[in-house]
Amino acid sequence: MKKLSALFLALVAYVSLALPAQAQEAAQSLDARVNEVFASATGWFVNFIFMAIPGTDFPWIVMWLVIGASIFTVYFAFVQFRFFGHAIGLVKGDYSDPNDAGEVSHFQALATALSGTVGLGNIAGVAVAVGIGGPGATFWMILAGLLGMASKFTECTLGVKYRNEYPDGTVSGGPMYYISKGFDELGLPGGKILAVMFSIFCILGALGGGNMFQANQAHAQITQITGDFPGWITGLVFAAVVFAVIVGGIKSIAKVTEKIVPFMGILYVGAAIVVLIVNYDMIGWAFGQIFAGAFTGLGVAGGFVGALIQGFKRAAFSNEAGVGSAAIAHSAVKTKEPITEGFVSLLEPLIDTVVICTMTALVIIISQQLIIDQETGNYVLNEAGTAIATVDSNSGVALTSAAFGSAISWFPFVLAIAVILFAFSTMISWSYYGLKAWTYLFGEGKTTELIFKIIFCIFIVIGAAASLGPVIDFSDAAIFAMAVVNIFCLYFLMKVVKTELASYSARLKSGEIKKFTH
Repeated sequence: MKKLSALFLALVAYVSLALPAQAQEAAQSLDARVNEVFASATGWFVNFIFMAIPGTDFPWIVMWLVIGASIFTVYFAFVQFRFFGHAIGLVKGDYSDPNDAGEVSHFQALATALSGTVGLGNIAGVAVAVGIGGPGATFWMILAGLLGMASKFTECTLGVKYRNEYPDGTVSGGPMYYISKGFDELGLPGGKILAVMFSIFCILGALGGGNMFQANQAHAQITQITGDFPGWITGLVFAAVVFAVIVGGIKSIAKVTEKIVPFMGILYVGAAIVVLIVNYDMIGWAFGQIFAGAFTGLGVAGGFVGALIQGFKRAAFSNEAGVGSAAIAHSAVKTKEPITEGFVSLLEPLIDTVVICTMTALVIIISQQLIIDQETGNYVLNEAGTAIATVDSNSGVALTSAAFGSAISWFPFVLAIAVILFAFSTMISWSYYGLKAWTYLFGEGKTTELIFKIIFCIFIVIGAAASLGPVIDFSDAAIFAMAVVNIFCLYFLMKVVKTELASYSARLKSGEIKKFTH
């Protein structure tokens, strides 16, 4: 993977040398036109989705996700903790029958879904959360991640239960299928309308937040190392590599993600562990800052409430629990027991938020990149109420890079590799999410699928070539609009999951369900 990432960087740099200067001007012109059109046409939608609850700074969509996760946690009696060990066994393949219907293994499904959530938010988003909410934001981020495990369990169980299985062995599943089929089964009206709404939001989110934003941020990080050059070069290289993977369908995607996800996770977490080892004497202090800041705010913007809001926001935006996207990937798993993939999926928020995001937060806190007033012990704030960092910009990648660089001087190169892998893995996973929403609306078929894959790759080039701020805002809003539809429907369908859970639990306890002998 290191060689692949280094080759990617070299290829982008090489191609950029032979291009005319007019390309960059064209990209900037495109950016300006698109910004103007989108800002005027979609601003109302973006403002509505991310609107704060009156009298607070808390976006209502985050509260919607957290409340849903809390309800599912209680309703299923803390299933994420009771079946954690069994989930590990399933991922290991202890209960897997290769003859079951489906296209990928439990591990491959988990890796594919993780590749869609483990992304730039784990690097840049956490830095923003800690910068605004202080170390205490980490506590609430972890709590929201643990609660989100129940949301994943619910939606991914339904994804497998109501998926379509075709004669050629392929499958299609996700919220659009369990909403329409589940509502029909329960005699509830409006299922197909809600499924269409979800599919539209999913396609928009896939083309934007799951595609253009990733390409744009990857290009920004690459230019910090190679020097400035037109973004569409990066876009073309990304598009070619992404198309080579996604043209083979979910099996091809799974084969790539099962290698990339463990590698990039180990690479990033390993680097974080090095920083912690170098500063081992400050680990206890860092956790003290996290727990104290969770309830006092340690003088950071908004105090306790500010820490809570930032922590919950980061968890919700990072692991996408309740959004419904992961259920599309998990639906492709080989199993005859829908509930088993629910168990596997609950590991996602644990890995994404509780492990990777927490590692980022710990490195930032321990490296002391946020300036502390030695007299008061509080963080020094600017006029906006955000903690001041030792770097010129304390937002996103710059702060995380400085934090790691305090112990590892060559980390900017590692970070560039991580950004490329995170962006690439997110794009190929979201291409599958968007594809399944596309085929739900326009029908299954190789031609239909190829059309979407080509469109998706074109948007990679557009995303890398321009800033497209309003477009990204709109696509992010579309992703969370998916959650509005999805969680609303989960409240009606969660009793179906409870029935599945009761049946499986009884058979597992009686010994009817046994480990599969390979």
